[in-house]
Amino acid sequence: MNTLGNLYATSLAFLPSIGIPEVVVILFFLLLLFGGKKLPELARGMGRGLRHFKEEIHGIKSKIDETVDLDTPPEAPAPKAEAPSPSEANTDETKTEEDNKD
Repeated sequence: MNTLGNLYATSLAFLPSIGIPEVVVILFFLLLLFGGKKLPELARGMGRGLRHFKEEIHGIKSKIDETVDLDTPPEAPAPKAEAPSPSEANTDETKTEEDNKD
């Protein structure tokens, strides 16, 4: 696992211990703290922020991919094997016929 993965795993190590009752208690306190009218606005704002964050990450990844593609040299084409011309093919046949005559 890479370093970022290790950091992510250790920073979120407490999450597996959160169950449904704990989530209900947290939501109840949020409701008491912000009220019923403010929670949808907060959730909408968080959703917009998350969407914007994902778009920026996607843009950064595509720029990195373009940079990597520009840095790698293109592969050289393989040399083509040339077929013998018809005149060369005829000379080969005549040589074998002459060799057979001897």
